[in-house]
Amino acid sequence: MLSKDDFLHVVRLAPLVSIDLIVTDGNRRVLVGERRNRPARGTWFVPGGRVMKDESLDAAFTRIVNDELGVASVERSSSRLYGVYEHRYADNFAGVPGITTHYIVLAHAMTLSGTVPIGRFDQHSEYAWLLPDELLAREDVHENTKAYFR
Repeated sequence: MLSKDDFLHVVRLAPLVSIDLIVTDGNRRVLVGERRNRPARGTWFVPGGRVMKDESLDAAFTRIVNDELGVASVERSSSRLYGVYEHRYADNFAGVPGITTHYIVLAHAMTLSGTVPIGRFDQHSEYAWLLPDELLAREDVHENTKAYFR
């Protein structure tokens, strides 16, 4: 595990690899959470997280689903690759001026029942299920999340 200073150095010098979760409930609604952390703090965003050094994509997927949604033992094979995206932010996790954040995102689509208890409130202050048209119409949904539905 990197120290905060080491991770900031990586963010300054290189893109990060992450997995975003395009979670639907079987009724076309998409799960979004209001972010507590930088970058994109205070906006609605699909759940996701970065891939750690030496972590397989399968292990990262299962960990991110658990960390972001509180749902254990979901395997990547139960999802489909939605696409590869780039996310760029003018800020960084530490709020240090002049350091941008660049992600290469492997977006994965999956379906969970809307009745499954979902939530890790250390990551998101609240969650909502929105139809794609609702999500696209809201000003508080981050542009990087909207890009998945355009």
